[in-house]
Amino acid sequence: MNFTFRNMRISGLLVVVPENESRYDDELDNYNFPVANSRKLKNVIGIDRHRLVSGDTCASDLALFGLRHLIDRGDLLPDEIDGLILVTETPDYFMPPTSNVIQGKLGLAENVWCMDINQGCAGFAVGLIQGFMMLQQEAINRVVLVNADTLTRTCSPRDRNAFPLLGDAASIAILEPSPTPQTIHANLQMDGTQHEKIMIPAGGFRLPRTPATANVELASDGNYRGQDHYHMDGIAVLNFVQHQIPPLIEALLSAAKTLKEDVDWFMFHQPNRFMLEKLADKLGVPRDKLPNDIVEHYGNASSVTVPTAIAHTLGTGLTENTYTMCLCGFGVGLTCSSLLLTMGPLQFCELIDFPSSQVDN
Repeated sequence: MNFTFRNMRISGLLVVVPENESRYDDELDNYNFPVANSRKLKNVIGIDRHRLVSGDTCASDLALFGLRHLIDRGDLLPDEIDGLILVTETPDYFMPPTSNVIQGKLGLAENVWCMDINQGCAGFAVGLIQGFMMLQQEAINRVVLVNADTLTRTCSPRDRNAFPLLGDAASIAILEPSPTPQTIHANLQMDGTQHEKIMIPAGGFRLPRTPATANVELASDGNYRGQDHYHMDGIAVLNFVQHQIPPLIEALLSAAKTLKEDVDWFMFHQPNRFMLEKLADKLGVPRDKLPNDIVEHYGNASSVTVPTAIAHTLGTGLTENTYTMCLCGFGVGLTCSSLLLTMGPLQFCELIDFPSSQVDN
């Protein structure tokens, strides 16, 4: 499905990462593989360290910390928030919506449109599409898009296929009308026939959690995990990305009548360095225009990897410059989505640490 939005923009971007950092080299004894084998994997796919929440820290804690940071600094006025979108795979509760929890704790107006979206790695692009659709309403002038996940809490620490790659983080993007004319192009695809390729089998009503689902066992791939844990079929996801993303991007650029050479940055979801290098080559774009170093610095925080790549790579430079960007996310669902838009100059673009002791009970 294709989308076109006119005269809208991202005006600010903040990323929040836990200050708690764990290094891959310190985790090697947790895995059921020879240390030499694990060290080789580190160099091949690009893993080094990741950021993890502590204790019972939830998605809303990361989000509230970032939102209050912006409010206290005067970069975000609560009375000007008309819509609040939270994209997460790790909500605080089954019910109520975590976006309502955030609204209540911030004391936002009762007519703020709050919405939770259950999406993963494509969630920044999906959230932007939803936010821009909100802005098409006359009553809505500013939408706050929050992406937040604490995926490391869902993963077995003895699963080398997943745990060292994952991280926790939140991002806050401010969406509003653009003072200058511009067009945003977007597209979206979903393949629910492959929904089991990335999933947590237990925990919902299809398979409620029990002592049996919590039992950690040796899996066929040599890792230890239970049905309560995050699981990804890496080969299937790699094939999905290599086959689906290039035509998705080609279709986006064709609809926008834009050449690859005219795109300054390809800010894509970051599962690992190896996959992104292969994808850049398949797309025929320079690797240095498609950043791939987020997992080795912070870990894969699902839908937050795209804003993290933007803030980490460009930082305050995006408050002074304007770039044509192609954003793309792909993963759980299986879902993929991309946008072509102009970003900058932003009011703010930064990455801050979340203190380990900061939990909003």
